[in-house]
Amino acid sequence: MIRRLQEEARLSGAVVHGGLVWLAGQVPDDATGDAEAQTADVLRQVDALLAEAGTDRSRLLSVTVVLRDIRDAPAMNRAWDAWLDPRHKPARMTVQAPLVDPDWRVEITGVAALP
Repeated sequence: MIRRLQEEARLSGAVVHGGLVWLAGQVPDDATGDAEAQTADVLRQVDALLAEAGTDRSRLLSVTVVLRDIRDAPAMNRAWDAWLDPRHKPARMTVQAPLVDPDWRVEITGVAALP
């Protein structure tokens, strides 16, 4: 069975199948903050999606962080480090790329296991 969460016109916020949860790219609800604030906003959304799927951040397997400007990595990492459970670190990749909205500084996607 495939379960789609928070469906929109073009995508689902997450898709659950085969014991895994795939997150769509999550972007800030409030794009007025700096990279640290936007990252914290996105990670809050990640937590909410994972909870809706029936799992949590401790079961994240991999995460991809896309930054509009790689110089924002230290600010992003401050929010990441405050959020991360150091006993359950996922594999992670961080890249720089243009984002759809020029006010977004960060977009995050990932894959988590269900319990």
